[in-house]
Parts: sequence; C-alpha cells; structure tokens
Amino acid sequence: MKLNLRNAVWAFALAIAVTGGAGPRFAMAQQDISQQNQATTHPLSIATSGILLFNGTGTSSDVGALESVIVNNLGLDYDTANSAQLNAMTQTQMAAYKLLIIPGGNSITIGNNLSATTLSNIKHAVRTNGLHYLGVCAGAFLASYAGSSGYNDINLLNGIWFDMYVESPSPHAELLSRPNGQSSIDVYWQDGPQLTTQGGTWGTIVAKYPNGQPAIIQGLAGNGWTLLQGVHPEAPASWRTCCTFTTDLQTDLAYSATLINAALNGTALPHW
Repeated sequence: MKLNLRNAVWAFALAIAVTGGAGPRFAMAQQDISQQNQATTHPLSIATSGILLFNGTGTSSDVGALESVIVNNLGLDYDTANSAQLNAMTQTQMAAYKLLIIPGGNSITIGNNLSATTLSNIKHAVRTNGLHYLGVCAGAFLASYAGSSGYNDINLLNGIWFDMYVESPSPHAELLSRPNGQSSIDVYWQDGPQLTTQGGTWGTIVAKYPNGQPAIIQGLAGNGWTLLQGVHPEAPASWRTCCTFTTDLQTDLAYSATLINAALNGTALPHW
C-alpha cells in the first residue's frame, strides 16, 4: 500500500516561488537568471536544445538553480511553461521537445494544479512518443503511481511509486556513493524520495544514499529515457549554508550538469 508520507512533509520544503511565463531563454553566464531575459514565443518556436522546464504552481527556487546549471554549465537554451501553459499543451506539442524537466517543490501542489489530461499527455508523450523526462525531487515523486493516496501523479512507470527518504535534520548534506570507481559526492537533500521502486522493478541505480538505497535512478519509460533524482546537486551556494559539505560547489554543479545532459541525450550513466 502506498504510504501517505507526502501529506506530512513536502517533497522540497523551501519557500515556493511560483514563476510564470513561457519561452526560449538563453542568459549570459550569471548565477541569477532574470525574468526580463525571457522571450514569449513558446510554443510556436522551441528552444534549440529541446528542453522544456516546468516552473508552475508548486515549484520552488529549484527552478532558478536548474536554470543556472543549464545556462552556465551546459551553455544551452531552454523553454519554460507554467501550470496554465502546460495544461494548454497537447501531447503532440509536448512530444516536440526532447526533455521535460519537473523540478523540486511540493509535488502534491504541482499535481493538484495540473489537469488529469495534462498528466496523461506527459505520460504518453514520454512512453509513446519518446519525450525524455527528468524528475528532480518533487518531479520524481510526481512520476509515481498514486494508487489510493489521492495524489494527482503521472504514473509514468505503470504502477511503481516511491516513498520518502527519512533523514534528520532536513536539509542535509548526503554523501552519495557511485559505481565503477567514481568518488563519493556530497549533495544537498531536502525531503526528497528514496528511489527504491515500490510495486515493481524498474531501471538501474546511478547513486545511492548512505543507507544503500537508490538516490538517483535511470531507465526507459516506454520509449522515453527517464532519470529520477531525490537530491539536489544543482543547489547554489546560498542553500549550502545549512550544512557541512565535503564536496565543493563547482563539483556538485558539474554533477548536476552531467545528470541533465544524460537525461537530455538519453545517455546511460555508470550504474549498478
């Protein structure tokens, strides 16, 4: 039975910043991406990279953290869509993109502000049309099967869901282990999922929490490459004052760029 943990703790407990607007964006190398740099031509024109970043109701300042990595570390442009704009998109319009990113925030609020049709469109754009999906914390929860929980989730993996990773205090610096001789890496975590698949098996493990359970997983959801992460290597310096990190900021940001790039290009990362 699916646990109702998300009612007790938000998937990402930062203050929610509801951002709006949709359009291709390419900002100069800077940590803070200003709203005034955003164009307004979506969905008639699509970012060259093929990235669509959701920034609607329920998302947090993780949107800005991901924007910074996309622009400053990867040098890519991207489009954004808020809740109303994503609700207005057809499956075909979604499938015109290469990668949909659902960032951190409150997964319950995100789901409650997207229609059942929109969630179905996302699922089928991924599973049928091959749209890639990157779910970060709340975005990973949103990919779950809701079961009897009452959540408005995507059910991207056909009956598989995830529970909360239990850690105290929150936020916390989590030391992730990685396979194939890669060094461990400290990353920011705040109320994200433990990606042990419930209700079935799926994917491979890219990184593990200290308890040995999956923190990042990857695989095909139907035809669409999918990467789910319960942690925030994209966290900027301002978030890291909470905790003591053994890994420097630039290393974590570079790891975030690796994850985004792998999700974009359908690249399987080293795994167990």
